Order: sequence, then C-alpha cells, then structure tokens
Amino acid sequence: MIETIQGNSPVVLGLPHTGTEVPPEIWGGLNETGQALADTDWHIHDLYAGLVADITSVRTPIHRYVIDVNRDPAGESLYPGQNTTTLCPLTDFDGQSIYQSGAEPTATEISRRRDLYHTPYHAALQGELERVKAIHGFVILYDCHSIRGDIPFLFQGRLPDFNIGTHLGTTCDGAIETLVANRCTAASGYSSVQNGRFKGGWTTRQYGHPAKGQHAIQMELAQATYCAEIPPWAMIPDRADTLRTHLTDILTDLKNWRPT
Repeated sequence: MIETIQGNSPVVLGLPHTGTEVPPEIWGGLNETGQALADTDWHIHDLYAGLVADITSVRTPIHRYVIDVNRDPAGESLYPGQNTTTLCPLTDFDGQSIYQSGAEPTATEISRRRDLYHTPYHAALQGELERVKAIHGFVILYDCHSIRGDIPFLFQGRLPDFNIGTHLGTTCDGAIETLVANRCTAASGYSSVQNGRFKGGWTTRQYGHPAKGQHAIQMELAQATYCAEIPPWAMIPDRADTLRTHLTDILTDLKNWRPT
C-alpha cells in the first residue's frame, strides 16, 4: 500500500497528503462535502517527481479524510487554541462537516484506521530514514505539502507561496533552514515565511532530531503557485514548470549539504 522509491542520497521526501483513495466502507459515510476531497495536496507527488536523482520518497495513497498521517496518533492538537483538523478529520478546512450525520468514526474505528493506515506509513518512513542515515551518518526529511492560499477558517489573509516549517528552528540544523529560506527568498515573484502559520506538522516534529543527525523540514506550498485552487484543481503547466525550477534548486542544495 505504501509507495516507496529508494535513493541513496541524504534526502527523503515525505508525501503524506497526496493520496485520494478512500475505502468503500468509509466513502459511503462521507457527505457531498467530504466526497469532494477538497483538502488534498493536489499533484504534489507529480510536482516533485524526478526533480533530482537518487532521492527517496515515501507516499501513502490514502486520503487524509480517512486518517491524517501527519497528525499525532494520540490525537493531540498540533496547534492548541487554533482551528485545525484532527487525526480522523470531522470537518474540511472550511470547518464544514464531511460526514453524514451518525457516520462519524467512533474511537474503535479511529483505532482501526490508525493500525491500517497511519502505522504502516510511519513504519515505512522510519525505515527509509534509518536506511539513508546508515549510509551517510545523517538524513534530511523534506516533508512535502500544499494548501489553498485563502482559508479563513485556518488563517487570516493570504498565505505566502513558500511556508517553511522547522518547529521554530528545532527540527533541523540551522544551516539547512537558512539554505532553504535563501532559495525561497531568491525566487523572484514568490513570497515566503519561516515558521508562520505552519510550523511543521507531527511528522517534522517526530523525526527532526538534529543532535542525532536526523533533520526534518516541512514545505507547505500555496497551491496557486502551480495549480487552480478550485475544482477540478487542474495543474497550470507554466506555473508548475517555473516552480519546479525553484524546488529543484532547493532539493539539490539539500542533497549536497553536509554537516560541519
């Protein structure tokens, strides 16, 4: 189920939210809003595919409405006091219910989904991080995300194009964050922020232990940088091609980075 592509460079891409698969028994309980799957990280696995050779990637094809593999499996909020979605979301990013009344997952169902989908993704990701770290003595997890740039339920105003998350500089060597931030700042026509609304999800925080040679950084892209932010979420080729040049620069720098 988990899609893994192995490379031998120091970089591992996490792809937690690009999947659109929903098992039939769950699909039948979603309402029209839920079945729209609006909160997918549309095209992200295609956007990053083949940018730089010899990079590992780990992807789940399961949609985040089934279970969000970038959430704490214990159900703790990533952003206490702020609107967000849960381990097994009950609403979309606009705060609208995604289930038919009475079809919301029970505690037993959440546990089942955690065992079936959340645990295998992280087992695969952890395995690849350990494999790559064994080769180089360190590893860099680059967690790939995207989101609509205008979602009042989650944040005020328009989201910057590049949103770098390192949990306030704790999940990677400072030189890695600076390297990525410099590339984003240098990208003409794009805006960027470090540790703004998105400071790094559970994955970044779980695996980012720079003192142990395990670095993690999250990149949340505003979807307008490469695709339409309304259905059918079509890729916009010229925007995507331009963005891919900047993403290539970022991944190349990460691939070439070495601890000092």
